[in-house]
Amino acid sequence: MGKEFEKMQVISLHKDFDKLQQVYGDKNLDSIYGAGCIDNPNVMFVFMNPTSKNIASSKEWKGIKAQWLGTKNIWKLFDSIGLIDNNIYQKIMTKKPSNWDYEFAENLYENITQNKLYITNLGKCTQIDAKPLSNKVFMDYLKLLEMEIDIIKPKIIITFGNQVSSIILNQTILVSQCRKKHYLKNINNHNYKVYPVYYPVGQGMRNIALAKEDLIQIMKENDIVIKI
Repeated sequence: MGKEFEKMQVISLHKDFDKLQQVYGDKNLDSIYGAGCIDNPNVMFVFMNPTSKNIASSKEWKGIKAQWLGTKNIWKLFDSIGLIDNNIYQKIMTKKPSNWDYEFAENLYENITQNKLYITNLGKCTQIDAKPLSNKVFMDYLKLLEMEIDIIKPKIIITFGNQVSSIILNQTILVSQCRKKHYLKNINNHNYKVYPVYYPVGQGMRNIALAKEDLIQIMKENDIVIKI
């Protein structure tokens, strides 16, 4: 992996993420990095941390190491609010994880890039399962995430879930009490609008309708075109 993904990933940070994988992740798995539009995207989506369900976490995988590859649930949400092209979504829904190949994964993220989106995790440390991580682990990734933000300079940032939102904003955040509300995060004298949203996968699937409702409203408020 290398230069072929420079147009969609912040390659300069990957070595630092890989070092933390050895500290906090499963040593038999690889880090999963942010990917998409790295030149002023409309939206940067920040999730928690990857698991082995992402097929790119395997050391055998030589394609792009990006979020949610080989999975379906998050793409259901993205398709429902017009954030990815429907023809790609339909292919995702028909593929088993073993049927994903390097070309399809890259085509998916080329579409994400064209739609001016960027998808990342606060923690890039891949775990075997979705067991919760401590605040300390995420705090050790925070400075790198701030560097990631500073490099790509998104128009707005969506943080998913209470834990991720609280750590990024350095205050206690309860998504249920601040729906559709934004906070300002200053990085190198630039204020970024950060919107906490319900976590929409795993146990958070029960809140996916609320996440969808909030995302649609947030996009409209920021004049971001979605295809619904």
